[in-house]
Amino acid sequence: MNGPDDRPSRAELDREYSPSHLVPSLGRYLDEYAARSAEARRAPGVRTGLRYGPGAADRLDFWPAPSGPAPVQIFVHGGNWQELTERSSAFSAPAFCEAGAAFAAVGYGLAPGTPLDGIVAAVRRCVRWIHDRADDLGVDPRRMHLSGTSAGAHLAAMTMVPEEPGEPPAADLLAGVTLLSGIYDLEPVSRCYVNDALRLDEDAVRRNSPVGLLPATAPPVVLARGGVETGEYVRQHDLMAAALRRRGALAADIVEGDRDHFDLPYDLADPSTPLGRAVLEQMGLADDERGQRPAEVTA
Repeated sequence: MNGPDDRPSRAELDREYSPSHLVPSLGRYLDEYAARSAEARRAPGVRTGLRYGPGAADRLDFWPAPSGPAPVQIFVHGGNWQELTERSSAFSAPAFCEAGAAFAAVGYGLAPGTPLDGIVAAVRRCVRWIHDRADDLGVDPRRMHLSGTSAGAHLAAMTMVPEEPGEPPAADLLAGVTLLSGIYDLEPVSRCYVNDALRLDEDAVRRNSPVGLLPATAPPVVLARGGVETGEYVRQHDLMAAALRRRGALAADIVEGDRDHFDLPYDLADPSTPLGRAVLEQMGLADDERGQRPAEVTA
């Protein structure tokens, strides 16, 4: 039952920000993430545990491109800012490498041990670290792309926000951004179970809600969600779509009807899907002869 201000109750928000209740088995997805990522790490040339910052969890795993300098896709995992690591976030690496790109799976400190401000700073730091070491990594610094899913989409979106008034955002180093099933307005999150770990107050909500902080210009963004999402994730997606559209930064607005919150990331580099097609086109790696699965796609 809603409160006197007509906002959703704590119980309603707890359910809305628990997308796992819409799928048969969250555990199956988590096991798949880990298994596919472990298989990806068996590829030759993979560099694991690269330190990009001073934090114990400031590490990334890196898959070099077949030849360079090449574009790179930097992937930020989800998990409500408090679960998962880069070790289970590399399932897209083989497909990106096959398409001619490098791939990086980003780790970061988790809540409650690391405050959200620190997690946001870590992802920005990682983007700059890869840019500064582009030659060593075989990366073209003009073709760096950042993607994230769920909480990782929030963190990727926060790279587009200036760190201080007048300071250029880390996204100035990026050729494109992809946001999957993200959270961009943290006010409702601060009123549900997720905040038990995040411990956000009003000021932290304000400075970490990217939908209201985007600068006038931003890199092109592929925005996507599954068709099987809670109402709040649909609302969050629509809020960000409107904000990006006003800035001329919405490269594609994709709804994959047969995907849910947890299997949508599998399409990130699959050229037969609308999401994979949009991402690879943004990276200059699309094969025009490959078809794509139907979806609602606008720009």
